[in-house]
Amino acid sequence: MIRVLVRKALDDKSFAENRRITLAEVCRDTGISKGTMNRIINEPGCNIGINCINELCRYFNCQPGDILTYVQEQPAKPNDG
Repeated sequence: MIRVLVRKALDDKSFAENRRITLAEVCRDTGISKGTMNRIINEPGCNIGINCINELCRYFNCQPGDILTYVQEQPAKPNDG
């Protein structure tokens, strides 16, 4: 599954600019809706479009590999019942 590391990018940008950056600010500046941003942050492996990735990379001044990471999914364990 692909994870989007928005929280890490947000923390890094906040630290670099020595100020608190809110998700509302990211949404406003990128045009990404609050609902989509909440899904990106709270739903591992959610499906987001290339436009969202493009806007996040523009906002955080980074490459896609800086905010996307692949995490291998573990196979489901059979129930013992």
